[in-house]
Parts: sequence; structure tokens; C-alpha cells
Amino acid sequence: MSDESDLIKLYSGRILALAADMPRTDRLAAPTATARKRSPLCGSTVTVDLLVEDGVIADYGQDVKACALGQASAAVVGAHVVGLSEPEVRRARDELMAMLKDGGPVPGAPFDGFEVLEPARDYKNRHASIMLALEATLSALEEAKVSAEAP
Repeated sequence: MSDESDLIKLYSGRILALAADMPRTDRLAAPTATARKRSPLCGSTVTVDLLVEDGVIADYGQDVKACALGQASAAVVGAHVVGLSEPEVRRARDELMAMLKDGGPVPGAPFDGFEVLEPARDYKNRHASIMLALEATLSALEEAKVSAEAP
């Protein structure tokens, strides 16, 4: 397969559609926590705002400045993250990383939409951008936990 056809496969119509219709792109007015993650390799950034209630994500907002792959990943996260706890988000992050780096299976529901990113396995320089939304979400959850424990 030529490099050009590989790139066409990588940037499929489904990936571009996810990137174009990303949910939850408004920042939250009064978040419990905010985290920003940046990929040093490509410069992509994702900023996540969370409203956390009883250890569960009650609302979510994101500002995504990333390639189409990072945007598609953020779209999947934004569509499914509300109602989840830190262990569920961590599981999704770990499963997505295993899918990309180790050829593991697609993450389980509700993050099975990450299957659209399977072609990115062969593009290690894109992995960090794909991981940003989950990494930022986990950092914000950690910040929320620390804030909740503070006197």
C-alpha cells in the first residue's frame, strides 16, 4: 500500500465526520476542575472542564486544538464521558493505549467508538494527540479529587 493511500485510510470519512461534529465544545462556567494537556510532538492541546458530583462526571466541556485524529478522539470522549467515574475513564485510557501501542482490542463500551482510530496504530507520532482528551480528563478528575479532600 502506498503512503498516500495509507493516509487516505487514516483520515477516513468517519474520522473527519467525528472531528467536524465534536460534542461538548463549550467550556463550563463554573467547573469543579480544569486540566490542559499538550502533545509536545505535534503541539496539539486539549483543555477539559469538569463538573464532578459524588465522584462522577456530571458535566464536561472541552477546547480542542488538535489534528483530525485528536479531534475524533475528543469527540468520542465528549459523547460518552458524562456519568462516568475516574476508574471508568482510566480503563478507557488504558484500553485505548493498548489498542494503539500493543494491537489490543478496541476499548469496551461506551468507548467502543474508538474503533475508528484503529488505523492510527501504525502512526506512533499521532498517538499522543489521540490520547490527549482522556489524559486531560483524568488530570481534571485528579484535581477535583484533591480539591474535594482539601480542608
